[in-house]
Amino acid sequence: MMREFLFQNGCQVDCAYNGRDGLARAVKKTYDLILLDVMLPLISGLTVLQQLRRRKQAPVIMLTARVHRQDRIEGLNAGADDYVAKPFDPDELLARIRAVLRRAGRLAFGDDSIKTFGEIRVNVQTREVWTGNRIVDLTALEFDILELLIRSAGRVVSRDEITASLLDREATPYDRALDVHIRHLRRKLGHTMIRTVRGVGYVFTAEPGTNL
Repeated sequence: MMREFLFQNGCQVDCAYNGRDGLARAVKKTYDLILLDVMLPLISGLTVLQQLRRRKQAPVIMLTARVHRQDRIEGLNAGADDYVAKPFDPDELLARIRAVLRRAGRLAFGDDSIKTFGEIRVNVQTREVWTGNRIVDLTALEFDILELLIRSAGRVVSRDEITASLLDREATPYDRALDVHIRHLRRKLGHTMIRTVRGVGYVFTAEPGTNL
């Protein structure tokens, strides 16, 4: 189920169903990020992580039903970049994945780093945005919000997901900071491609190459 969810959100996913196969695959291949369950057959997730850290530096997010503080500390001390307790919301996991990839400098649009939406062009590598021949002066956070929405074009991105991914905290009903950043983005871009879904979040409505 998670493999299908991540695929729908632009991720390519390989799966291994025990610790031994997972470790062998992680060592042999190069991955942008590894999701690692603690309780695995044959070899535990923590042992896999310890073995992996001797050979690879790929970001690792631990997934586990163990919720005790000491379990979390043990996982982080073993080299995990983040620790997500089950059951978890898929959108929250996706936000955590993006946050870890962003910190590791691995979040990109793949081979096509420039996206065009009518007069608007976005270069994720240089973090530059143009409308026509004019460069748009965005803050770092405004660019991060725009990039996250573009990646999820056509899908409503919840306020919780944006806040957790970019602001590293939970959204509150009276927190209007995100609304202010979205308003500034709309004003600077001069287009209405970012639509508000009341009570839920925001959706980027344009497809690459769309004439706006």
